[in-house]
Amino acid sequence: HISRAKSGKSTRLGPKLHATGSPAAFLPSQLMKPLVMLVLWGPSAGKGTQCARMVKKYGYTHLSAGELLRDERKNPDSQYGELIEKYIKDGKRIVSVEITISLLKRQMNQTIASNAEKNKFRIDGFPRNQDNLQDWNKTMDRKADVSFVLFFDCNNEKIFNKADY
Repeated sequence: HISRAKSGKSTRLGPKLHATGSPAAFLPSQLMKPLVMLVLWGPSAGKGTQCARMVKKYGYTHLSAGELLRDERKNPDSQYGELIEKYIKDGKRIVSVEITISLLKRQMNQTIASNAEKNKFRIDGFPRNQDNLQDWNKTMDRKADVSFVLFFDCNNEKIFNKADY
């Protein structure tokens, strides 16, 4: 049971956790570990559309690795924007896994900090390969629980038609 702390008073959050101040001041890891569903399939196959439907029905927060990277690239105050831009200019299709994981982790922490009950996430577009998965497991071990991976097998012809190649 999680309850809000009254100004200057301690609130019991669980068997041994106490905190004072506002709920936003709590570290997200003290509140709840993110529960993650990874959603994978090809580009333009409808991951975002399907995730939006699942979010509405089951209350998950949808995170798109691609959208987070694009937003970070556009942000003039970004610590990663220039590096992401360099990857793109150098013709690299996959940005450093450390950057992607950092952006996902930051967004999950911000979401949980603003509302402790929003700890369920659907991440689309990540991991993109086995190395990404290994780095996720190494970095996020005990920091997030992956409940399962949802992989849709989509006909390449439909993907190419949708993407107007």
